[in-house]
Amino acid sequence: MRSSRRVTHNLDTKTSESRILNHNQQTTDFTSPHGRFDIALKVAAVCIMLGGAGWLIAASVSREPIDPYAEMLTAKIQRGPLTVIIREQGLLESAENHEFKSKVRGFNAVLWIIDSGTYVNQGDELVRLDALGIQEQVDERAKYANWSQSAADRSAATGERARLAVDEYKQGRFKTELLGGQKEIAVAESILQNATDRLKHSKLLAKSGYLNETEIEERSFAVNQAKLDLDLKQTQLEVLQNFTYEEQLQTLTGNLTSIEATHQANVERATADGSRRDRAVEELQYCVIKADRGGLVIHPNAAKWENGPIAEGTNVHKDQVMLLMPNLEKMQVKIGVHESTVKRVKVGQAAQVMMGNRVVTGEVSEVASITKPAGWWTGNQVRYDTLITLPPAENQLPGMSAEVEITVATHEDVLQIPVAAVVENHQGAFCWVKTPDGRERTKIELGDNSESFQVVLNGLAEGDEVFINPYAFEGYAEPVQGSAMKVTDGAEASIKESSEAPVSNQKQNTDKQGTEKKPTKNTKSTKIK
Repeated sequence: MRSSRRVTHNLDTKTSESRILNHNQQTTDFTSPHGRFDIALKVAAVCIMLGGAGWLIAASVSREPIDPYAEMLTAKIQRGPLTVIIREQGLLESAENHEFKSKVRGFNAVLWIIDSGTYVNQGDELVRLDALGIQEQVDERAKYANWSQSAADRSAATGERARLAVDEYKQGRFKTELLGGQKEIAVAESILQNATDRLKHSKLLAKSGYLNETEIEERSFAVNQAKLDLDLKQTQLEVLQNFTYEEQLQTLTGNLTSIEATHQANVERATADGSRRDRAVEELQYCVIKADRGGLVIHPNAAKWENGPIAEGTNVHKDQVMLLMPNLEKMQVKIGVHESTVKRVKVGQAAQVMMGNRVVTGEVSEVASITKPAGWWTGNQVRYDTLITLPPAENQLPGMSAEVEITVATHEDVLQIPVAAVVENHQGAFCWVKTPDGRERTKIELGDNSESFQVVLNGLAEGDEVFINPYAFEGYAEPVQGSAMKVTDGAEASIKESSEAPVSNQKQNTDKQGTEKKPTKNTKSTKIK
């Protein structure tokens, strides 16, 4: 009804405009330029109005349903070979590196270092370190070494004197004192014997009346005094033999032991100071590092957490690698294989290594069993270091970037579906098939996959046409304006759950009894007509 009114209105408009045109033709002067210009404007206006009216009539008459997905890309399921390849980026390095390390203790500044990638000859200078601090250590250690050596020499002389003192007492003074004591005892015994004889003689004379009692008493006192003197000499000799000798010997021996210990400490101190001095002198010559062989020298790659490679002004510590001389006959590529695919990489597998315009066939020589800790320097990805050995060739230099392709599986004559045509969730894998009746959501069972295609084990047949962007249909439960969509076989709940569920790698679905469901092409499908 609305369309007929628009048609009538357009016809009336056309009639009125025709009348105006006839009237203008009657009143316009065709011979004047101004009149011809007015006629052209009016004719153009009429044409525009007629065109607009025609478009409105056509639009109102041809309002048919339009399928917005009719022009979407599709792909046909085909059968053929499928090669599974792992691609990773890596760097070329040498399997054998001769290292030039710093042999100077502590941290020392680099004054000069040769450019990376320079070919050198044996004896060429490679690195110069700051030697000022080492020279100060040489002077300081030499001073302490001299002091320590002087103390050691002095204690050695003192110890020798103490050793001689022990021998002197054992074989000299003690024997002299012993002989002196024995002599004094012999003299005392002689004096006692003499006094005793005189006393006897005095007593005989006293009986004859030649001597008085006083003289007898004096001779008796002389005998007693001689006995006491003999007892004293004998006691002194016993003390000398039993006590004084042991005491003096112990004192001299202890003094010798103490002096020897002090001397040993002085010797060790002198040795240590001398070793420090000699080490400082040796390190002084290590401040200039020279090539012990000819070849290419490169800077080692800086670790991810370090500031950068060694350069002038950088501080290096002892045993730090400053330069490498790679063996260009034994080159390899180091890559990091992601944890999801590392189990498929085996030692001995062939690998194609692309370096620029060249392709070299290598071999997997090592796969790390333990990964390095992931961090920001690895993009928080867990990767396993893998080495690809290369055959000897020219122009293979360390640091070159390389792309490695490792063929891990080859399948012959298998059904393949593009990866972009697959939808995966907790219920399994699905795709949308183009059928004469519309679009059909089909559950499929998948096998191995490459970067672009996956093997179809069940659910599709050769020649089926699937949509490349299946997520355009996922989640719809009602018809879209301008298209007719029909959900069949109770699949409405399944579509809603699949649109809300996260995508997963689950390939199979089990029912409530735990038995595996075998999906078929027409099982639980969603048709769009």
